[in-house]
Amino acid sequence: MISYAECSARERLALLLDTGSFHEWLPPSERVMSPHLAQLGVPSAFDDGVAVGRAMLDGRSVFVAAQEGAFMGGGVGEVHGAKLVGLMQRALRDRPAAVLLLAESGGVRLHEANAGLIAVSEVMRALLDVRAAGIPVLVLIGGANGCFGGMGIVARCADHIVMSDVGRLAMSGPEVIEASHGVDEFDSRDRALVWRTTGGKHRWLTGDCDALVEDDVAAFRAAAIAAIGKSKPFTLAALEQEHSLLTQRLHALDTIDTADRDEAALLWSALGIAAAGQVPELSVEAVRALRTA
Repeated sequence: MISYAECSARERLALLLDTGSFHEWLPPSERVMSPHLAQLGVPSAFDDGVAVGRAMLDGRSVFVAAQEGAFMGGGVGEVHGAKLVGLMQRALRDRPAAVLLLAESGGVRLHEANAGLIAVSEVMRALLDVRAAGIPVLVLIGGANGCFGGMGIVARCADHIVMSDVGRLAMSGPEVIEASHGVDEFDSRDRALVWRTTGGKHRWLTGDCDALVEDDVAAFRAAAIAAIGKSKPFTLAALEQEHSLLTQRLHALDTIDTADRDEAALLWSALGIAAAGQVPELSVEAVRALRTA
């Protein structure tokens, strides 16, 4: 068992994909780096924190991108985002069996705020174009930095999300919520709270991810293989159904007294999860069996 969370981006690519099949576009020797960081006196990376290319997965052609969480938290800047967009656009031309995004990012790189925001919007548009063309997009989340901010939105635009129990997914990261609304609203140092509200188990129980796996590269590989060729309907009816489910969830707690109780466990209970208070201590296999829909 090899921890997915402890691997670098390129280690994940080497272990997840068919052996020796990854061909990187714009490899390290090309040194395609951010044009902005050096001007700010900030160290740059030879790949701007993301590796993109083509590979084989279980004998099928896939396009893949892997974000490096060790470089600026996987933050998206102009070049980083352009590489993701280029990957998606090439997928429209070459039509691989799937596009994989190994996501690990805190969102937009603050050093390139405007360029990063534009880049994320372009990534979303390109991803939706790929989906509309019938090519499934799979997002794998299990890195130490989680998947937050703009990349959290990108992930939820995909066909399938695979998460480990140690993975995290949300729009705003814990530190951002605390900085904006105070520690009484959200204590980012409370690790149990963070994982109850953004972690893989929570996302599985609320239907925000499609597969919950152990923190194991082999488990991520198996889940990705299972999702290839299973694109979800990208129609108005499907979007309206998703909005209906979100509305139901929003109002699930309306009639419940939330005083002095764990809000995550309350939501799980409202969604029909048995023994909701025990969820954090349960194994991944046990939590997988609890989802009601």
